[in-house]
Amino acid sequence: MPLDYRRLAIAIAGFCAFLNLYSPQALLPALAREFAVGAVEISTIMTASTLAIALTAPFTGAVADVLGRKRLITAAMVAVAVPTVLIALASGVETIILWRFVQGLMLPPIFAVIVAYIGDEWPAAEVAGVAGLYVSGASLGGFGGRFIPGLLTDLIGWRGAFLVLAALSLAGAVMVMLLLPRERNFVRSRGIAASLRQMLRHLRDRRLLATFAVGFGVLFNFIAVFTYVGFHLAAPPYNFSSTLLGAIFITYLIGTLTAPLTGRAVHRFGRRALVLVIIGVWIAGVLLTLAAPVWVIICGLTLCAGCGMLCQAISTGYVTQTAQNGRSSAVGLYVTSFYAGGSVGAFVPGLAWQAGGWPAVVALAAAMLALMAVVVVRLWAPKLPAE
Repeated sequence: MPLDYRRLAIAIAGFCAFLNLYSPQALLPALAREFAVGAVEISTIMTASTLAIALTAPFTGAVADVLGRKRLITAAMVAVAVPTVLIALASGVETIILWRFVQGLMLPPIFAVIVAYIGDEWPAAEVAGVAGLYVSGASLGGFGGRFIPGLLTDLIGWRGAFLVLAALSLAGAVMVMLLLPRERNFVRSRGIAASLRQMLRHLRDRRLLATFAVGFGVLFNFIAVFTYVGFHLAAPPYNFSSTLLGAIFITYLIGTLTAPLTGRAVHRFGRRALVLVIIGVWIAGVLLTLAAPVWVIICGLTLCAGCGMLCQAISTGYVTQTAQNGRSSAVGLYVTSFYAGGSVGAFVPGLAWQAGGWPAVVALAAAMLALMAVVVVRLWAPKLPAE
């Protein structure tokens, strides 16, 4: 099968996973009004799915090291449509939280295993570039997952919006089934127990632990900034509708444009130096959102989205190249740390929001970025030998 089809399938898988993961984010102010709950309570809808991912991702990786890649990816892509439909039928916040948790259980076999597939099936020199293509698909899915429900909620209601997402998910699953070939370079683990032992060995690798910490910070900041900026812009003097809140996620498209350049940039500047520059620009973007004009806030969010996508592409490529054995379990551990950061990033900034509003959320995000920079300086190698 031509290489382009493999790359297209990688991008589609990323699109479908993130289409579902963040779908309620632009709707949170509207859902809070409908169900008469506060910002912290309604944000539990986001926490539920990221928590499920964090709890199950490493075990998904261990299973994938035994069963293989494609069958797990495609089965999960079909299964994720079921809780998406059930969310549309939910009668209250508690039910939505339940189905969002179930939805989160279905997602690690897509994005954790697809990253391991990339590490297995492409030469080391191409891994960062293909991971960047995956992140491009993910960024497009992240945008679509916010913009489509935001737009459709104003037209047909939030329940109809989730039904449309379910249909898109099934269509993507069919395309990946047809386009993604079975893995050729996969080395099967000797069993679940052996794979779990390999996972424990990953926890003794300082480079991997540092990358897991960076992943934690990446999603912490994504969820913190893009969740609570919605409440900021839904309040006076902005009074954004669900459609406008969904439209701010057009900033995610910058990741679609920049992430494929990741491999080239890593080779030219070195992984550590590049990430430190990205984090510096990211802090500047967060601080720009404190300005009053909407166009300045959008510029700041664009910088946040682009820097986050680049940082994620670089980190995932680092994991697959650092872990020479048991890549699925290594990626699973990264995904656990990443989505643990998302869970904390949905809840803790809510407390900051209650205490000091949007400026307090911005201060928290900037502090997390500074911690990420310290980890990178102290524990990341400038380049891996294969680079």
